Parts: sequence; C-alpha cells; structure tokens
Amino acid sequence: MMRFDRKSKDDATLLNLYEQLLYPRMIEEKMLILLRQGRIGKWFSGIGQEAIAVASTLAMKETEYILPMHRNLGVFTAREVPLKKLMAQWQGKLTGFTKGRDRSFHFGTQDYKIIGMISHLGPQMALADGIALADLIEGKPQATLVFTGEGATSEGDFHEAVNVAAVWNLPVIFLIENNGYGLSTPVAEQYNCKNLVDKAIGYGIEGIQVDGNNVLEVYDAIHEVAGRIRKDPRPVLIECLTFRMRGHEEASGTKYVPEELFKEWEKKDPVKTFEAYLYEQGILNDQLADALKASLKQEIEQEVESAFQDPEPVANPEHELQEMYFPYQQKVAAPGAVSSEMRYLDAISDALKLSLQQYPNLVLMGQDIAGYGGAFKITDGFSATFGKARVRNTPICESAIVGAGLGLSINGYKAVVEMQFADFVSCGFNQIVNNLAKTHYRWGEKADVVVRMPTGAGTSAGPFHSQSNEAWFTKTPGLKVVYPAFPYDAKGLLLAAVEDPNPVIYFEHKYLYRSLSGQVPEGHYTVEIGKANILKEGKDMVIITYGMGVHWALSYLDQYPEYSIMLLDLYSLQPWDKETVKTAVQATGKVLILHEDTLGSGFGAEISAWISEYCFEYLDAPVIRCGSLDTAVPMNKILEDSFLAKSRLHENVEKLRAY
Repeated sequence: MMRFDRKSKDDATLLNLYEQLLYPRMIEEKMLILLRQGRIGKWFSGIGQEAIAVASTLAMKETEYILPMHRNLGVFTAREVPLKKLMAQWQGKLTGFTKGRDRSFHFGTQDYKIIGMISHLGPQMALADGIALADLIEGKPQATLVFTGEGATSEGDFHEAVNVAAVWNLPVIFLIENNGYGLSTPVAEQYNCKNLVDKAIGYGIEGIQVDGNNVLEVYDAIHEVAGRIRKDPRPVLIECLTFRMRGHEEASGTKYVPEELFKEWEKKDPVKTFEAYLYEQGILNDQLADALKASLKQEIEQEVESAFQDPEPVANPEHELQEMYFPYQQKVAAPGAVSSEMRYLDAISDALKLSLQQYPNLVLMGQDIAGYGGAFKITDGFSATFGKARVRNTPICESAIVGAGLGLSINGYKAVVEMQFADFVSCGFNQIVNNLAKTHYRWGEKADVVVRMPTGAGTSAGPFHSQSNEAWFTKTPGLKVVYPAFPYDAKGLLLAAVEDPNPVIYFEHKYLYRSLSGQVPEGHYTVEIGKANILKEGKDMVIITYGMGVHWALSYLDQYPEYSIMLLDLYSLQPWDKETVKTAVQATGKVLILHEDTLGSGFGAEISAWISEYCFEYLDAPVIRCGSLDTAVPMNKILEDSFLAKSRLHENVEKLRAY
C-alpha cells in the first residue's frame, strides 16, 4: 500500500489536492470518450501521472514559470487555465492559445506563467535556464520548474541545459517523469544507469528520487526544494517514478507493454490511492465524493461543448505572413555629425557597448567572451565594465545558449548570443529554426534574441571555420537576417538588431574585422533592416551582392572603370529590398547576382527566381548567378581562391555584357 504522510496539512488542503487530482483525470476520461466518438482526432494521455503535474504546480508560486510536457494537463488545470480555452486549443479553434497554428500543449501563456514544449522534447530545458537567469540577475527569489521525460534525457539538450544550470547556479528544478517508456522504447534501451537521479552526480548537483504517484510526496519534495533554491540559487534534479497507463498517444496502443506491469501500476493509481487514504482518514465520504464528481462532470461537459461552438480560423495569407513576426515598426535613428575612422571589428564592438548601456536588461553570452574578450577580441574589457552577470562566458553548448537566450526574452530580457564561428551554429540549429523563429507565430510571444555569426572564408581556415551559411536561415520564416559589408552598416545594423524584438541572425565577415576601416558616426544610430543601398550607378548591368561580395565587386569595378555597372549592396537578406532591386533591374536590364556562399541553392537563387517572376519584362538577358563552388571550403589558399566566387566574377561579367 502507498504510504501518505500529511505532515501539517489540514483537511481542506488535502481535499483541495484531491479535487485538483480528480479534475484532470475526469477531463482525460471525457477526451477518451470524444476520441472514440470521432469528435477529436488525437490525444496524449497523462492518466496515471496526474500527481506529478498537480502537486508540483501547487508547490510553486503563481509568479514562477513552469515548462511542462504533453502529459501534464494537471499543470494547466492547477494554474486554473479555463478548460474551454484548453479545449479550443486542442481543437485548433481560433480562440485557442495558438489560433489553430499548433496542437496539444505546444504553446505558452504569460498570463499563467506556463511555457509549453515543442515536439523535439528537450529544448525547453534551456529555456528554463534563461528564465531562471533573468530572475537571478534581477535578484528575484524565484524558482523555475521544467519537466522532461526519461526518453528526452538521452538528448544532448538535457545535458547542455543541466550543465549550464549547474555551472551558473541557476534556480531550476529539472523534473524527470520516468514513466517507463519513450513511445515503445523501454528504459532498459534508453539509459544504462540504475536510476536517472544518479545523473545529478555528474553535474555536481543535488538529485532526489520520489514516488511520482504519491501526491503528497511530490508536493513536499517540490515545495521544500523550491523554497531552498529561492534563497540559495542552484539547480536540483528530481526523478519522479511513475508509469504511462495509456499509449504514447491513443492510436499507438500499448501492446508492447507486459500486462503484469499494468496490473502492478494500477494498484498505485495516484487518484484512487489518495482517494482511499482520504476515506481512511475520514476526510472524504461517498456523499462528498459523489457531489464533487457530479459538479466537475457538469463543468467539463459545459466547457467542452461550448468550445466546440467556437469559430474556426479564417484563412488569410496576408495576416498569417504578418503574424510570423512580433509587431514592430523600426524608427531609424539618424547618425550624429561627428564621426571617426573605425575598423569593422571596432564598429561591432561599439554597437555592443552602446546596446549594453542603452538596455540594462541586455545579456551577452558566448564562448570566451568575458575575460578573454572573445575569439576575435570584440568584447575585450566588457566584463570589467558591465559585469560578468551580463557578459557571460558559456560552456561549449550552442543549443543551450540559444535556448537560454529565448528564456531570457520570455522573462523580460534581451540577449545577444555569439557563435564563436558561424559554422558552429549547426549545434544550435534546432533552437533557432524551431524555437526562435516560430515562437511568435505559435503563441504570440517575442523572441528578442540576436545571434552573432562570424562568417566567411579567405583566411585558409578550412571546411569548419569558413562557411557562408546565411541561406540556412533566409529560408526560415520568422527570422530576420542581416549581413553588413562596411563598418558604418555593421554598427547601425547591430544596433537595429538589438532594438528589434524579433530574432535577428547577424552575419559579420571575419576577413573584414581588421582589414577594413571607414568613417563611423559616434553615438547611437540605426540602419534600416529590409533596405538595400545602391553604392554605384550604372546603366549596362547591375551586380547585386552583400557581405564580402561587395568588396569583390568594388575591386573589380576599380579595375574596369570603363564599365557602366550599377552596384547594389543588399545588406539585409530577410526581409530584403525588392523595391530597390526592381528599380535596379528596370534601370539596367541585366543582372548578375554575386555571393560568397556556394552557388547551388544559395540566397542568390531566391533573388534570381523573384526577378524572373516579377521583373521579366525588364530583362535583356538571363539572370546570372556567381557563387562559390558547390564543395566544402578548402583550407589550402590555392584551392580556396579557386573555390571562391570572385575567381569567376570576370568571366560572368563578360558573359553578361556579351549577351
């Protein structure tokens, strides 16, 4: 028999816990009926696991964030999220939290301080780090609770998030719901340690294992741990032992589970065992239980049926496109009259300094950016000036740091994340394209994060330190992408990116850091994101380019002053300036698109396709693209020079001139 210890809890508290357990169970039973009736299409059941969600939520303060999974209905009901609103969400109604754009519990709500997961399972743990970091910097005595399953502990995101929390002493409770199976994969095929709580030892943090079906044990553990880490910030790992009594989702069934396991865990049902305890204690009787169940059933029926009547979304493509981004209209800040000669690198550094001064809630994160000043010394001296709380060295964990940036944004902060090299962003790719990019579209929350991307070849750095990977991100709706070619633009675009509440991928070419200087205004100013700049006028053709391509083109035009070639620097790739491009095509009739990225599926392909579709009548020749070879970037300088697009610029210009 399960042993309950009420400690000092009065009868009213115990009855409330029972009602809080019963409510999600009865909702789930209603969902299973609706599923059999064909009125809903999918359901992820948490039957048998209610004690964890309910007790842990009630043990947290209402002001503290909880990041649940898709079997944690009790988190939402315990936070008193209206069932009608939840039902509308599950049905894809316009009145749901995601307005029909996402399913299940894949949403967040600031009103209830709940941040839902995405299907990739692990990334929300890094968000918890960022949320807790904001509280830590702010000096708020708050804890953050994040759920994960035993299956997701196999993901790198679990390791990264727990490790960062341990290194930074973040007040995060990592709660593992060990329910026996990840879809059909049993724990014996998921990990090889005896208990998942033992993983805490490897991170140097406290680990606690509790009976996840004992509502009082879960409540007391979370309540006690949260109280401690509010006063003495640090992470704690809690493993809750439970069992999944239904399929991964109802369609998958449970044939892979031995029948004896169901019989064993049925005896540990969290609702039935606690109900029996309350009967034994004389706190609950048939009359009271029947009245409570009748009341909850009536409420559930009314809320569910009412949600079925809510309106469906109306397909409006223009509105959907607008909803990919947090509403924001940039007001361009004009530069002052005083300027000075500044290197490309120093212009970026100056923009970061000004941003840290302007936004007390801005945090910079990256490998070696504090005392060392970053791999390229852009943040040299920053930690001494602004403090290590806001200029933070990170472990080598790109995914966790991008996720922490989003967590900071959710909790009222801004974040600039530095990739030591743009190539390394692949390790944080999921957080960027599935969390940063989609958060506003899914549930209306901003993702106020800038990702700095030292990029490009020309330094014989080889395949893993030289890639131009902007096309990975220009393809992803919800992101903004900029790529300055000059110190003036580098500063103005970075200031604009930090100001913008949307996620911005900021490319900066490593070769230009110390090799290029120019006049840069002192103080604050911004360059408009989404606009292009015509650097040279010409009538015979236009070269459309950005980044290092601008300098290749300028050098080429200096060699051939007799050519009348317009030069257009895009510098903003998402959004990009279609109006100016169209004007350039109309004025010249011939277009050459130049970029350092590989030719195949590079960003130039998108520009070329758009010109062919919308400017065809102005063209006097096919659009020609000049990109780098469709190979990895070679290290040897002879091979690298041959790889780069500039080695084919002359032949492409001549080909277009001769057409």
